[in-house]
Amino acid sequence: MDRVKRTLTPYLLVLPGGLWLLLFFAVPMVTMLSLSLQEGDIVNGFVFTGHWQNYVDAISAYQTQLIRSLVYGAITSVVLIVLAFPVAYWIAFYGGRRKATYLFLILLPFFVSFVLRTISWRMLLTDDGVLLHPLKEAGLLPGDFQILGTATAVIAGLVYSFLPFMVLPIYVALERIDPRVVEAARDLYASPLTSFRKIIFPLALPGVFAGVLMTFVPATSDYVNSELLGSSETTMIGQVIQSQFLSNSDYPSASALSFTLMTVLLIGVFAYARALGTEDVMKVAAR
Repeated sequence: MDRVKRTLTPYLLVLPGGLWLLLFFAVPMVTMLSLSLQEGDIVNGFVFTGHWQNYVDAISAYQTQLIRSLVYGAITSVVLIVLAFPVAYWIAFYGGRRKATYLFLILLPFFVSFVLRTISWRMLLTDDGVLLHPLKEAGLLPGDFQILGTATAVIAGLVYSFLPFMVLPIYVALERIDPRVVEAARDLYASPLTSFRKIIFPLALPGVFAGVLMTFVPATSDYVNSELLGSSETTMIGQVIQSQFLSNSDYPSASALSFTLMTVLLIGVFAYARALGTEDVMKVAAR
């Protein structure tokens, strides 16, 4: 009896989480896959016909938005690494007893609604807002200068929205670095740049890897920032999917676009993991 309990215990522990994923992930995914292969309309209903042409039509019609979303997501991830690494480095090595306070301050904006924070960016970047209007009045910017409605505004909003998701994993990776390793590099006359390139950054790769996974995927599929901060020239694939689902009731097309986006993101993530060397990253993380 004890042997049976020991055998079943791990499965029983996994059961609640497994059922949750089955109910709220696997079932919706299968349903959406079925919808992507159906034909019909909201009035007469949809019928499963195995119509793969939905994918061809959706990709042909919205390939520009799909590519734009991938580009925005990649740029956002790179900018996030550049901004987040110094912040995480300073907190990890110089934060002292106030590390928890600094991390709390980074997470503080998450206590405000995501939509409200994005709207605040819209108010800040508008032509007559508190940022651009005084600069234009002072003659520091031309009168027709604008940021709102451009790719810059959308990417800035994405960077702001997902910055903590890059800072935290990098901080965790840096926090695990033994300070004596860095001191040893200095004792061996390594310059700060060499020490960073040869020791700190390689040891922080697990955090960078996790941070990119946590930011690239949601940034690419985001539609709130592009809707509120962008224009028709910056439409992202998330907006198209949202419109097809909720406004046009074209469920097969929206489902096909969703699966296409998911497939492209998975391919991109696996390619990124292979290029970075996942096994090497995991070895570093295990040290």
